Amino acid sequence: MNDHIKFLLNGELVTLGGFDPGLTVLRYLREQAKLKGTKEGCAEGDCGACTAVSATLENGAVVYKAFNTCIQFMGSMHGKALFTIEGISTPAQPHPVQKAMVECHGSQCGFCTPGFVMSLFGGYCNGAGGDRKSVDDLLAGNLCRCTGYRPIVDAAASALSLAKPVDFDGKRDALAAALAEISAPGAVRIESEAGEFFLPATTDELADILAKTPKARIVAGGTDLGLHVTKRHIQFEALVSVAGIAEMNAVVAEAGGLRIGAAVTYETAWPHLEKLYPDMGELIRRIGSVQVRSSGTIGGNIGNGSPIADSSPVLIAAGATLTLRKGAERRTIPLEDYFIEYGRQDLRPGEFIEEIFVPRPAAGAVLKAYKVSKRFDQDISAVCGIFNLSFAERDGVTSVASARIAFGGMAGTPLRATDCEAFLVGKPWTEDTVADAKAILDRTYEPISDARASAGYRRLIASNLLTKYFLETTASKDFRLAGRLEEFTSWTQ
Repeated sequence: MNDHIKFLLNGELVTLGGFDPGLTVLRYLREQAKLKGTKEGCAEGDCGACTAVSATLENGAVVYKAFNTCIQFMGSMHGKALFTIEGISTPAQPHPVQKAMVECHGSQCGFCTPGFVMSLFGGYCNGAGGDRKSVDDLLAGNLCRCTGYRPIVDAAASALSLAKPVDFDGKRDALAAALAEISAPGAVRIESEAGEFFLPATTDELADILAKTPKARIVAGGTDLGLHVTKRHIQFEALVSVAGIAEMNAVVAEAGGLRIGAAVTYETAWPHLEKLYPDMGELIRRIGSVQVRSSGTIGGNIGNGSPIADSSPVLIAAGATLTLRKGAERRTIPLEDYFIEYGRQDLRPGEFIEEIFVPRPAAGAVLKAYKVSKRFDQDISAVCGIFNLSFAERDGVTSVASARIAFGGMAGTPLRATDCEAFLVGKPWTEDTVADAKAILDRTYEPISDARASAGYRRLIASNLLTKYFLETTASKDFRLAGRLEEFTSWTQ
């Protein structure tokens, strides 16, 4: 194994070894590289002040990703290019997004400005649009404490509306060549007095490390585990990154569905899942921010077992399964069976999530995903309700052929409403059937009251979401119901 990582920092090759496994990219930039433009704001990936951009080779093309350096571990930079605010321009030639920020007066106190600029830089490099929706999505992970959003949005629209050639600065080919040179496969083990950081190149190596190092924790995007370091000040003895394992970073389309490696990020999985289930794509759009989605992984979100993770209920409703591996042994289980109770999952010592399989929709199935939260962007669900029913029509009567319903935020784990599902199957899809199903649904869950919502509110919302699903799946056939849907939507927004 190599005892160091290699990466490009603002175009310069850096070789780094012997570091603390919990060293974040932000700490490295500010304390060791002495690049102070990247700021620490929240230290939990919410405010975007620490945003930097990484570049990687994907199928021979350079892909840029904005990410939160405050919760990203330094070991994850192996084989990548890292850009900070200091490296995207010269005093004589500011980058177009910097020029737009100046011309539109987009900076006030200036603390958050580098993060905004780097988010815009990442979007610019990837060809993001300058329309308001695209700009809002791009900047959802950046907080301006001076409330100077209007000129920042103006600057974003101005810069991102420019015609951008594929090789906008004449350096992309050279960057691709440099990345190819440092992206050679091979495992890495960084050892220091503080602990070890492993970067296996294959799942076999990962399985071997976990067998020999029982205390090792797997890290994927770091969007959850990073907070254990920055907020709880935990010192991990050993971390194992899955960022460099090709088979765990792949999405493979098959006749029956999608195989998604456990290390695939939300940003990568998004277009694939959206093709299967359009509502799943819209739900992913509201998970975190660009910075979070570019780092956070589907496998990691499942692995931490959170009862309020949005990906788990939608994947459960879709009928997803997990492949778990320990050593050379593999077992496949329904995703819902992975969650046993709050804080407890069906994962044995030394075992890890290798992939997620998402089946294609059943004939006649309609999957709808509803996220209810206090804010549209960057917020945790009070209730996340997913309905995946298929319908059959006979003698002019529409009946429920199959049903999968799952909720997040309603119990100690993401949980299917199996009693409600069983009741619905075979029943006519009518208001009376839905009314009876809502009564069963109300008895299924025992939600808690917390800062996001009261138990009573959660019960009411869960019940009303079934009504919403009914109205949305019948409105096109019944003008009367279409009018009710418009009324229902107006008071639930």
